[in-house]
Amino acid sequence: MLRPRISPCLLVHKGGLVKTKQFASPTYVGDPINAVKIFNEKEADELVVLDIDATRDRVEPNFRLIAQFAVECRMPLCYGGGVKTVDHAKRIIGLGVEKVAISSAALENPPLISAIAEAVGSQSVVVVLDVKQGGGRSYEVFTHNGTRRTGKLAEQVAAETERLGAGEIVVNSIDRDGLMKGYDLALATRMRAATRLPMTVLGGAGSLADIGALIGACGVIGASAGSLFVFKGAYRAVLINYPTQAQKDEIIRPALQPLIDRAAN
Repeated sequence: MLRPRISPCLLVHKGGLVKTKQFASPTYVGDPINAVKIFNEKEADELVVLDIDATRDRVEPNFRLIAQFAVECRMPLCYGGGVKTVDHAKRIIGLGVEKVAISSAALENPPLISAIAEAVGSQSVVVVLDVKQGGGRSYEVFTHNGTRRTGKLAEQVAAETERLGAGEIVVNSIDRDGLMKGYDLALATRMRAATRLPMTVLGGAGSLADIGALIGACGVIGASAGSLFVFKGAYRAVLINYPTQAQKDEIIRPALQPLIDRAAN
């Protein structure tokens, strides 16, 4: 059986590592390259790096910084931020990055998903959906760091993303970002039902128990977090951390046991 992935997510702003709350007020917490080195030592499953400036500022991806990440990173690396063209994606993959994440460009120009998948392989194409709860029980996709509405429902975009050939989606909750009060499990389960693609959920994790709750609700899934892996304690002291294999097993096994039991029967 495939195992859930637990992935730190690093946000890059003006070249530094930052954390946000509900996509606002980025707070500097350190050097992103140093963070990569620490996550190497802690043997993280995967690393997600998102440049939150590039799309907003209408600039190309910072290929020099991406190359530094690729050289230092000893785990699978997913990079997003400012990717607008097939050439951008090919260049990033050529630097040694395993996955390219696209967000605003995928919403503005959906055929780009298919074009990039054809160029670098669907397994290397990740579509990031920044999602906010709207009226009633609906969830809407936003772009440009959560500042632009698309008018598109998250489940519909996920299904379209799958049809166009993406290899994975990341569902990022704007409402839960940085609050460390748990994932939006209602959102996660709805999105899990909307697509067969590998899926990672981001936004809200405040403890390893929150990751266990996500896996229990959705099964084999990617659980990503930012604040959980860069802050420690009630006063949010900056300390890069990541669970040991024993700690991961402690939360993953009980969460997946009902699925294992059903498969056995």
